[in-house]
Amino acid sequence: IIGFLLFFYALKPVTLSLSGIAGFILSIGMAVDANILIFSRTREELKAGKSVRQAVDDGFKRAWPSIRDGNVSTIITCLILMFFGTSTVQGFGTTLFIGVAVSLFSAIVITHTLFVIILGDWLENKTWLLGVHRTNTAENK
Repeated sequence: IIGFLLFFYALKPVTLSLSGIAGFILSIGMAVDANILIFSRTREELKAGKSVRQAVDDGFKRAWPSIRDGNVSTIITCLILMFFGTSTVQGFGTTLFIGVAVSLFSAIVITHTLFVIILGDWLENKTWLLGVHRTNTAENK
């Protein structure tokens, strides 16, 4: 995909205009949407009584189809805009494409890694940060 973008830029360079900035802002909104989907699915799994590590894995599995479908349809639209649009529309399509690709990578790889590796054990006793209030079974015995 990156090679494709470099080839496209070599044929027709794109200037960052107001429409390009709008594409960038829209891609930020899509990144926020992906993370909201991941967090809400994870919270649902935690409410079901799963451990944090299992809830994160299942939350990502449940959120992935929605994230994938939204981003793939946006990327297809961006490619159409990049090839058939005028210069300002091409700038919008290009910046939106780059933003969606980066946000897709960061939502799946970076957020998942942060959740599992860094926050997994720490978050096990602090599920209230995700809006889930659990009673500790060791305290109840």
